Amino acid sequence: MSEQVVRDAASLRRLVAAPVPRVAAKVRSELGPVDLDFLARSPFCIVATSDVDGNADASPKGDPPGFCHVLDERTIAIPERAGNRRLDGYLNVLTNPHVGLVFLVPGRGDTLRINGTATVVSDADWFSELRVNDTPPLLALKVAVEEVFFHCSKAFLRSRLWNPESWDPQGAPSPATILRTVLPADDPLVERADRGGDFSDQELYPTP
Repeated sequence: MSEQVVRDAASLRRLVAAPVPRVAAKVRSELGPVDLDFLARSPFCIVATSDVDGNADASPKGDPPGFCHVLDERTIAIPERAGNRRLDGYLNVLTNPHVGLVFLVPGRGDTLRINGTATVVSDADWFSELRVNDTPPLLALKVAVEEVFFHCSKAFLRSRLWNPESWDPQGAPSPATILRTVLPADDPLVERADRGGDFSDQELYPTP
């Protein structure tokens, strides 16, 4: 099977025309009131990072709406809660601080994108404002905003992501099937899966 590979920007632009001026000019260097309102209602974002060799990671982050803490118009912070301890994105930031963020609001097709440089913070005066159920974050990703803009909703419309009629969660591989794929055959969870047992989220994705 043959394929045509695009290897330079000029070839890419011959396939996809340049954006219209209003789209090209929508990138801003700091957060405005409309951005702050959107962040106050967002409970979820994706954090994209890479290490110095270009090995990439995209990690989901979520908390109650407004979890992204705004320090000022050019600085935000994303709290880190107890999880699987992989710290892929944080390890990347230690060697390559450039990050890309996509913030979502459930039911909305548009997203807020923020690009900037990040530092890993273990404590700060503002950690008290990141408490959830009176528990402070383990860490925070502090991001110096360099670019901010809204992204259109076409991907959400095409995918029908927020349309419940398009959902088929049971059609994806079951947790038991996933366990059999990624764990040794003699793992107790696999044995339970073979017996048709159910699993809690904590068992499947344990938080130490």
